[in-house]
Amino acid sequence: MTEILDFKRSRSTCVEKVDENRMVSICRLQDTLTEAFVEIKVKLPDLEIIDAKGKFYRSYQKECQENENKALKKVIGVRIGPGMLKIIKGLMGEETDCKELIFMVEECCHGVILAFTKKSLDRHSMEDLNAIDYYKDMVKKNIRMYNRCAAFAPGSILVEGLTPPSE
Repeated sequence: MTEILDFKRSRSTCVEKVDENRMVSICRLQDTLTEAFVEIKVKLPDLEIIDAKGKFYRSYQKECQENENKALKKVIGVRIGPGMLKIIKGLMGEETDCKELIFMVEECCHGVILAFTKKSLDRHSMEDLNAIDYYKDMVKKNIRMYNRCAAFAPGSILVEGLTPPSE
């Protein structure tokens, strides 16, 4: 009898404006081995992280089920913008070896950035052939958008020919 690995993954990030001064971004991850969420609250207009919490309900990695909230508190005060990924990795890396936790915080931050990019994305209809060039150029100018949503994921015509950012 041959065994076949059965792996399924679902990841989503949702961003909501709570009021004129705050946004919340929540990343949920569920797969065959992991179930977790991370939530960050962001102060507007300076995009400063004012709170962070999360929980790993299950994980195959022991380090992901220990001190997740202690590690998340390290990002309070970080501003979302250029250089944030290096800062987040550095701060959280002092507290945890759970790479998925750090990735989920980054996803929350990218969700906030995409929320502000939405108006620009809405300008063009996908039926418009010029829209493909418009979106491809937009990702080229801000390569951090690469693979941050399904439209800009590898295999999409909108990122065809673009070089993914290095870690």
